[in-house]
Order: sequence, then C-alpha cells, then structure tokens
Amino acid sequence: MCILYYHPHHFESVTISLPSTDNTIIHIKRINTPPSPPCYICAPHCKESSLEISKGKKVDYSFSCTTPEVHFIMEINRTIDCSLGMCPLNISLHPSNLDGLNRTFFWSILTSKNHGLVLGFSTPWKQIHPSSRCSDLVGFNVSTYVRDVSYNIGSFCRNGTITRIKVQERGVISLSLPWNVNIKDPGISITNRSSIRRLSIVESTFHQQSVVNLLSANYPGPFPHNEQMTWKFIFPENHAASVEFLNYTLPMCVKKDENVLYYLPKSTLLKLTAKQPANILGNFNLSLQNCEVDKQITGHPGLSLSFNVTIQKSQGNPLYPLDLTTEKGLVVSIHKKSYGRTFTPVCVICKGPTDCDSKLVIEGGKYYRISFLCDNVSSLVVTAEKTIECWNLATCNISNMPLTIPQSFIDFPVQLESFTWKLIAPEYISTEVASKSIYLQQSVSNKPCNTTTAGFTYDILSCTSKNDFKLGTFCPNGSIEKIQMRDNVTIILNVPRNGNLKKLLTHDLNVSFVSYIKEECIFTVSPKTTDTIYLQTPHWDYGLPDYVSLSWGINLPKKLSGRLKFDKDKMDISCEMGRANVYVKEQTDDGPGIIRREDETLPGPLDMYSAFWVNVSNCKPWTGTKKLKLQLTITFNQVSPVLKILLISVATVVAVVLTVIAIVCCIKRQKKQIEAPVGIYNSKVNTEAPRRQAFFKKGRKTNESHIYAVIDDTMVYGHLLQDTNGTDAEVDVYRPFEGPMGDVPPVPPITFPNESMKDDAKETSIREEVNNGSVNGDLRDETLALSMKDNEIYVFSKSISRQPVENEDTSLPYMDDSRSVTMSSV
Repeated sequence: MCILYYHPHHFESVTISLPSTDNTIIHIKRINTPPSPPCYICAPHCKESSLEISKGKKVDYSFSCTTPEVHFIMEINRTIDCSLGMCPLNISLHPSNLDGLNRTFFWSILTSKNHGLVLGFSTPWKQIHPSSRCSDLVGFNVSTYVRDVSYNIGSFCRNGTITRIKVQERGVISLSLPWNVNIKDPGISITNRSSIRRLSIVESTFHQQSVVNLLSANYPGPFPHNEQMTWKFIFPENHAASVEFLNYTLPMCVKKDENVLYYLPKSTLLKLTAKQPANILGNFNLSLQNCEVDKQITGHPGLSLSFNVTIQKSQGNPLYPLDLTTEKGLVVSIHKKSYGRTFTPVCVICKGPTDCDSKLVIEGGKYYRISFLCDNVSSLVVTAEKTIECWNLATCNISNMPLTIPQSFIDFPVQLESFTWKLIAPEYISTEVASKSIYLQQSVSNKPCNTTTAGFTYDILSCTSKNDFKLGTFCPNGSIEKIQMRDNVTIILNVPRNGNLKKLLTHDLNVSFVSYIKEECIFTVSPKTTDTIYLQTPHWDYGLPDYVSLSWGINLPKKLSGRLKFDKDKMDISCEMGRANVYVKEQTDDGPGIIRREDETLPGPLDMYSAFWVNVSNCKPWTGTKKLKLQLTITFNQVSPVLKILLISVATVVAVVLTVIAIVCCIKRQKKQIEAPVGIYNSKVNTEAPRRQAFFKKGRKTNESHIYAVIDDTMVYGHLLQDTNGTDAEVDVYRPFEGPMGDVPPVPPITFPNESMKDDAKETSIREEVNNGSVNGDLRDETLALSMKDNEIYVFSKSISRQPVENEDTSLPYMDDSRSVTMSSV
C-alpha cells in the first residue's frame, strides 16, 4: 500500500456542490473525542463536529487541524431506483474530487418485489470474515433485505474469484477507501433480472488452481430461517473441485430440516454433518437450505456455515489398488506432509465417489481403490501401524512370524513414510526380534547408518505402561542377529524422503514371544564379515535409565579373535544409590571374567578368543549429574597356528595345576577333619538327637545328616593365586553367575541402596575380624564359612523332610556336650 503524506491543500477550503437531480447525501462525522488541541470543521465557523451536504447545495468547508483524517470520516450515500427502468448501469464514484478523509460510498439499489438484482464485478473479489480488514484497506460489502430486515451477504477484498452476486429485491453496496487512495472506476455494474427466489447467489470463477473460503449470509450470525443461498462454481477443464466444511452451527427446527444440496449435475442432498463430495470434475452448484426455526428459543446460534472449495488440476481420476485383505490389525493413514511448497495442494484422497477427505484413514482386511484430487501426490505420505497381540501363548503361539509390508505399498504412487509394528505380549513373556538375512547395524553417534545405501532404518523401543525405552536406530547389513526385550516392543520402519521403495523388498524381521528375561534387553551379535562392529548403550540421547541391565552376546567368526575396546577409561557417572558394573565374560565354564564398578577404571583393549558376554548394569546417578553412556568397538584379527598351540598348552598347564591343587587340598582337608575340622553346619539337614527318632526317615548309613561343607584352603588363600592372564584374582566380592555360561548372559546383581550398604558393611566387618585374629578357633572358621555360604562352589546337602515315620533306623550316637555347643553356635 502506498501511503501519501497529507499536503497543505487537504486542510484548506474545499467546495462541494451537489446538483438538485443527484440523489446523493454526504455526511462528515467525527470518529473520536476531540483531540487536544481540538479539531473542528470550519463551515464557516470553526465549531462544527459534523457536516451534512444534501442535493442542490454548495458548501465550502475546511478543518482547524492539519490531520483531519485521524478524527473525521466521510460517508457518501446514493439511492438508485431500478424499478423506474434506470438499470442496467455502471456505478461511478461521484463526486470524484473527494479526498483527504477515509471515505465509504453507499449505493442503495431498489427494484420491484418480484425482481432480483445482479451485481457484476470487472475485477474478481474474495470473501473475508466480517471482522477482518483488507490488507490495502480497500474493500466492499454487499447486504440485502428480507422482510425489512438487513442481512449481510459478505465482505470482500480485491484479487479473488467472485465475479457476480445476485440478490432478491433490495441490495446495498458499500465501498470503503482510505484517505490516501483514489479509484476512478470501482468496476461494479448493476442489472435487474427476474426473481431468483432465494436470498442470494454467489458466483465464483476460477482460472487456475486455488483455494477459497466462503461464508453463509450473516456469518457468524444466524442465517435467515426458511431461506436458501446458492454458490455457483465455474472452473476450467482438466480441473476438479473438493468441498470441505470448516465450521458450522445447526438451528433448532420446527419444520423441515437444514441441509446442503449439490448439482453435480445430478442432485445430491446431504446433511451438514455428512462427508462432503470431492473430486468433482465439472462446474457445480452448492445450496444451503435452512429450516423453519423455532423463534421461541432465544440465545441459540442458529444456522451458520464456513467452508473451503479447492480447485486443482486433475489427472483423469485414475484408481490405484491397495490390497490389505491379509493385514488384520493394520491401520493406514494417507495425509499431507508437515512440509511443502508455498501453495500446498489439498490433495484430497478418495476411496469412493464422495467418500473423500484431505486425510484418509483405512483399516486392514479389505481391498481398496484409491483416487486423488491432486496435481502432484508428492505432497502426500503413507503411514501404517499394525498391532500384534498375544495374551495367551497356548493359543497364539507366535514364533518366527515375519513382519510383512504389503506389496501394494511399494507400487502405490504415494510414498510410504513409516510402518510401525506394536508387539504386545503377556506378562512375564518377553519378545524376540530376529533377522535371518539382513542382520542389523546399530546407528551410533560416530558411525551413523547410511540411509541412502540402506534405504530404510528401524527405531526399536521397549515399551511399558509408563514410558518408552528406545534401544536405538538400526539399519540393514550389520552384525546383530537378534534382540530380546523384556517388555512390549514397538518397531518403526522409517523411509527417507524420496527414498527408493524397491529397497523395502530386502526388509526381513521376524518376531517371537519367548521366555521371560530379567534384563531390559539382550543383543546377539554374530558378525558375517570382518568389519569393525560399533555398539552403544540404548536410550543414547538421554542416557541409560536407572537400574537397567543389558547384555551383548558376541560370537566370533571362525579362525578369528576379537579385540574389545571401550570408548573411555571410566563410566563417568556418580551413583547415589546402588552400583554400576561392566562385566566381560567368555562364554565358557573356565573363561576369565572381568568386572569393573563405576568408580574403577574400565579394562583396556581385551583380546577374546571365543564367544563372550558384555554386560552393563546401571545404578541411580545423582540428580543433575551425567547419565551412563558407553560405546564399544570390536575388531577382528586372524588367530595364528602358533598362538592356537600356545593357548592349548596354557590351558592344559592350568588344568594340571588346578588338578594338583585340588588333590593337595583334599589331603589337607582330610587331615583337618581328623584333627579339628572347620566347617559350616548345614542348617537344612536334620540334627536331632536319637531321642527325636520319630522325625528321621532313614538311618545314619542312608541319610546325609553327617555331611559338612568343608572350606577349601584355596578359597581362603585365593588371593595368592594368579589367573590365566597373569592378573590378580578378585576375591573381595563374589558375584555369582545365573544359569549356564553359554546360553544365558552373566548378570551381576544390581545392588539397591539399603541392601548394598548392609551387605558390604557385613562382609567388610567379617573380613576385618578374621584378618585381625579377633575371632578365635572354630568360631573364626565358622564366621568365614558364614560369609561365604552362598558361594556356588560349596556343596550343601538337600533339605530332609521332618515327617514322622515309624520303624526307622535311629542308630545315631549321642554327641558330646562340647561339640553340641559348637554346633549350636554356628
């Protein structure tokens, strides 16, 4: 908009002369309170706040201030009586020399009761909300009368599609101009025609694809009751239209019903609540019909409607098949992308002649034929979500079930953006995701997936009712054979923008419901090549959650050794509760194991010659401190024949040494048992004297009540031994494995606050007492035995039932009092 500064002649004397034949009246009005200093109209005295100039008068006036446009407006009212045969005519701005003030021209057009008026516009206009203003402040308004009540047909700005408006009987046109804009010809023509038998007809002509917003008469107020309004849409060939209702209110009817009527060209009657037609291939009319409203009800909004009409190029309405007949539990959404061009086509999607929408949601189990009202479907994407539930393993029995992608998606003209599988398992049943051919590569911060080469990626999340635990992002052609997850699982397949959908043919994932695992997740890594493997702890962006444990099971290729390396020297966290551990253990019974806590240095590069486990168990870090994040790499090297022989020799020597130590220990143990046996009395074994013979089920020769678990000297003095790698064996805290070494990962116990502190304090106290000699004789040995009673090396006899049995052998001799006291103190 061009803004002109007010020139001195604007507040100098102005002369207006209206002929007696001109049916025009001019009003100059104040629009606000008098300014300081005040501004008045001088005609001739400078005391007037308003001025009226009627036909046949000549008036000279001026203003007492330099900015009258801020304080005054001008209204020019003209009456045109077309009932006297004066129409057709073109409206002109008269008088034409009016400037210096914001002006509004009003034309009140009269015609006979049985005639309508046609208002034509040489330049098309667009409709706006009545409360809005045009950007250039140039706008006009059309209203009409029904039974002497005025109804606003609409407010309009320049540069639109509306070319004609027809009203019944009487019409009022107003044109608003700012003080610094002059228009010679408003481009409005008036013609009287036969009765249109409705409130109004708005004609919209399109020359190219665009979207227009239209409003019912008197919007947002109530549409006149028992009245009808029609919109007529004209657009070029090879284009199609769609209608979308944005907002509407319904009236309280006493007779008939409100509805919308389409001429397509056949008549189609629809409710406002119904889905509106789309993919309309020719010119059409849309009519809004109101019912007879109950006038006794006050405060009701009545009938109103706001809607969009989109005109776009059409490709002849081809149909595209989408076969989802075998995909039960699948929900597919076709919708517009979140990004696009300046003019983003609506791209209406249809699954039937009138069943269309800008977003189409369909369910699996059916066969669809989809069409599009869109010049370019590249602004659309497809997302799919499939739920796989198993509430009873006996009935569903899901094992190695492939996660399939319908072939229709690959051939569909709209690109698949994401495909989500939600795997829901029963309580205490875990989920396993495996790949038979592609294997997965984890996308780590320093080695991300190449989406161009891979074609797609997976986001894998372990889901609970409270939150989602993201394992990470993965892509094909890696070394991860399978992933076991404790809770429900969500797998999201993502396709990059403009990606090659043909690469989805390589997608290969299978799901199984397996036995419950205690850890959050277990990765099985089985490399097919000698490429370096990059791994990192899950939930990388936020750090490993508190008290979470996970494992990697690393299988080595034949004739290769693996070098394990951590990305940093320490875990770099500070625990408030519990302890964090990193555990490395070969998957053999006699394989070395290395454990490090959060306050210890992580092991340097480790050379592994057989399959091994890497376990990470987290604690609860202090609030506001760093979270646990670890990266590790595995590189491969050829194992030389000399090294193999050396390893075998070392293993043989170690076995011989252990055998000799075991024999020596057995001999020493027998001597100690003869002299002063030190042992742990098994509390589960029956120790009743012969007088309680009713509780023994078998005699001394057959029962095991005389067996004691004897402490091995090698365990008491284990710190003097060397392990196979030449490092000192850690004997201060014993951490047992759970289950077989080869199949189940070693899980160091996650120590929680109270339990950890109590156990550590108790064990430390026992060790100090033993080392300082404060515990004497048998009691010291028994105290040591008590501190190691959970060690799985020691053998304890099974518990014997104490049910009364008759006629049993009770040949157990009485024990002497001193021995009995010793036993009871254990």
